[in-house]
Amino acid sequence: MSKKYKIAVFSDLKESLGNTLKSTLSLAKMLNGEIAIFHIKKASEVVTKDSQLSAIRCLNSEFITMDNDINKIVTTYSKDFGVNLRYSCAIGNLKNEIATYIEKEKPDFIVLGKRKSKFFNILGDNLIPFILKKHKGPIFLTDEINILDYGNDLSLGVLSNTEETLIADLTEDLLLHSQKPLKSFKILKKTSATAKRIVSQNTKEVEFVFENNSNSIKNLSNYIIKNNINLLCINRFENKKNKDNASLSMPANISHIVNNINVPLLLMGQNNYTV
Repeated sequence: MSKKYKIAVFSDLKESLGNTLKSTLSLAKMLNGEIAIFHIKKASEVVTKDSQLSAIRCLNSEFITMDNDINKIVTTYSKDFGVNLRYSCAIGNLKNEIATYIEKEKPDFIVLGKRKSKFFNILGDNLIPFILKKHKGPIFLTDEINILDYGNDLSLGVLSNTEETLIADLTEDLLLHSQKPLKSFKILKKTSATAKRIVSQNTKEVEFVFENNSNSIKNLSNYIIKNNINLLCINRFENKKNKDNASLSMPANISHIVNNINVPLLLMGQNNYTV
């Protein structure tokens, strides 16, 4: 892995950034990545007065506060983990600022902190479909409780809704850090009501097949817990020939997955499942 991946962490600092950074640092170590934090705040949350002069003062004051807050976090984690972290701040329209950042910086990965009810206000602000459209590469959703720990053996799972198991180059890179067989989870339209377990000796892969129904994701969550999965990769492939078999990480499905699966999630890149 000679390439240095650019990993961008989007944050609003409304909740602790600590666990998000810990998981991101682990991912960066596995994949040879460099991390930049982009702290964004809505202008409407800062400007509360009609006067233009007062608005400018509020924006300037808030920007200084934001910069100081994120600088303290970056300094602490850079020292504790021995890595260089870059950061930048912005106040404005969330979608516009995110689009500008993606266009200018061209990150390979985007990281968002996943919370129990929401993550980075993404669902509330309808930003998930926006980011999925703007960024074709992987999106890493960290969990606030279950941290991806570089010091522990990686237990990797891959989720898809196709018959064929497609292993991305990125997944193969991650498997270098695991001594355990890859767990392949498939949600298919026609199968038995209970999950089927298939073991492949050739690929060192354990496959679980679920029927596609209203309980699929909850059943999947139970199997993820039973198998101690600490990172789940989800394909972003859109089957253009079969619109009924849309990717599990498309906007219509992602909120259901986020709310029911309590481990870090890696939505794979759209181009042949790679970055």
